[in-house]
Amino acid sequence: MPGQIPPDLNSTLSQFTPLTPGLTQTCDPVETRHGIVDFARRTAIMGILNVTPDSFYDGGRRFDASQAIADALAMAAEGADIIDVGGESTRPGAQAVSEAEELVRVIPVIEGLRRQVSLAISIDTYKSAVARAALDAGADIVNDISALRFDSAMISLVAREKVPVILMHMRGTPRTMQADPHYDDVVREVRDFLAAQLYEAMDAGIAAESIILDPGIGFGKALEHNLELLRGLPILAALGHPLLVGVSRKTFIGKILNLGPDDRLEGSLAAAAAAVLGGANIIRVHDVAATGKACRVIDALRFGAAQ
Repeated sequence: MPGQIPPDLNSTLSQFTPLTPGLTQTCDPVETRHGIVDFARRTAIMGILNVTPDSFYDGGRRFDASQAIADALAMAAEGADIIDVGGESTRPGAQAVSEAEELVRVIPVIEGLRRQVSLAISIDTYKSAVARAALDAGADIVNDISALRFDSAMISLVAREKVPVILMHMRGTPRTMQADPHYDDVVREVRDFLAAQLYEAMDAGIAAESIILDPGIGFGKALEHNLELLRGLPILAALGHPLLVGVSRKTFIGKILNLGPDDRLEGSLAAAAAAVLGGANIIRVHDVAATGKACRVIDALRFGAAQ
């Protein structure tokens, strides 16, 4: 009858409980050499700074070090908490670059940027020599798409340097990862992989509070896999470590909207909002200002408006 509450309302509402943990869940801050990345009542923004000729969206736009530094300073002014510097494209099908070439691309940018900003800088690399040089140049965080698997020296480097590390899930390599990826249960398999890499890192001496996890949206996943991971983020967040999610302008958004990378901003903002509601603590983005505004609204919904 109108006005009556159905007797099975509680059971109906219980279907939505998997969606609620991310609304208020927070993680301890991550300490870096240049300050703390704090997730208390807010989402952190990582700005993408690709110093490459062939990245899927911004490749070639900042291949010059001075332009890259200028763009990074703009991201910092727009509110980025971390600048993620990468010298090798990891788009699907990308070819690997030499260690020497990667160093030439990223070190001048990190050195120049460090002289002008005090915020955290991450180095996006799976090569230990590049990571070591980047840390010496002023980087604070190692962002390893291989979760410390591609270079056996990386895990000991991170442990010795006592810096935060981002462990990402990926099937195969950037060159092969999109060759018909298959999962029986993508959320469970990604969770189990991240948990295994997490414990391996801690066993090697990397502090638990320095480990950030990334489900690797778009890395060895088909469209539905990416959507399932976004729906299942609360399960990954339950591992108890800061969760980084990168959805910015990626192919799965293009497939949904039938749009190229230049026209995927709105889709990226929608996916970022879903990720934050699912428990993401850091969003990795090309569009710092727009994503920061969207996240402030979501954070107000989660924690209340800042006074």
